[in-house]
Amino acid sequence: MHKRFQFFALLTVLACYCQFTQAQEIRANVSVIANQVQGVDRRVFTSLQNSIKEFLNNRHWAKDAFTQGERIECSFLLNITGSSGGDVYKANLTIHATRPVFNSSYVTSLLNIQDNNVAFKYTEFQQLEFSDTRVAGNDPMAANLTAILAYYVNIILGLDYDSFSPRGGDEYFKKALNIVNNAPDGKDVTGWKAFEGNRNRYWLQDNLLSAKFLQFHDVMYQYHRQGLDLMYDDVNKGRASVLNCINMLYSIHQNIPNSMLMQVFFSAKADELQKLFSKAMPQEKSRAAELLAQMDIPNAQKYQQMK
Repeated sequence: MHKRFQFFALLTVLACYCQFTQAQEIRANVSVIANQVQGVDRRVFTSLQNSIKEFLNNRHWAKDAFTQGERIECSFLLNITGSSGGDVYKANLTIHATRPVFNSSYVTSLLNIQDNNVAFKYTEFQQLEFSDTRVAGNDPMAANLTAILAYYVNIILGLDYDSFSPRGGDEYFKKALNIVNNAPDGKDVTGWKAFEGNRNRYWLQDNLLSAKFLQFHDVMYQYHRQGLDLMYDDVNKGRASVLNCINMLYSIHQNIPNSMLMQVFFSAKADELQKLFSKAMPQEKSRAAELLAQMDIPNAQKYQQMK
């Protein structure tokens, strides 16, 4: 049995979900906002919201069978910023995904990211389709939306699996790579190529599969399974494991400063880390604050306040 499911088997709070029926892997809350768009029937955006929700929640994304209680909680907020006519829109997409912590009601953030390079074509009541073997589909602009959604679902699955077993997410990061390699192409389609910037979909999957970041996957496992999941029984031991993860991250930072992967990690974990070490022993708190401030400059002041 995969370690992810061994973990959930231990959660008594999920006992009521132990049924023979299977459920899809994602429980996504979807919101579409289009306040900046004029001259378009609002019903189109209601239809789009329902289509995305159905696409994310009713499709099988992983090889393992998930029960209702094991579904990954996440949110997708699509903010449409403009329309160029012909049912073509520009938008930004904010994705947040969480994971439960053992023996607690607390959930920890796995991913918290905003993608500003979303362009797509959609007509009312259009069914969203996606195939791993035909990512670009027949219409690149229509396919771009489903490619982006499928890409982030695989990133979420990979991070979730990584947090339950060593290198557990590799299969899903490779699926994300397949989407990048076969992504739709067009003059308004961006975010899939290395030369289009150093903070986009290409670079996130590149970092996740790069040998230079192998230690990051150890961090994901140790941070969650040997850190957060142990805190119910021994707070100090769990916090010590998290501090060891910070040391490992600092080693990555020294070799590859200012990477996208590290930025993504701290976007999800900064508030949690600040709270986690605010009650630590002075020496432990000082060490964490020093390293975190160097690695996560946007939140440096927050960490310095822990001292």
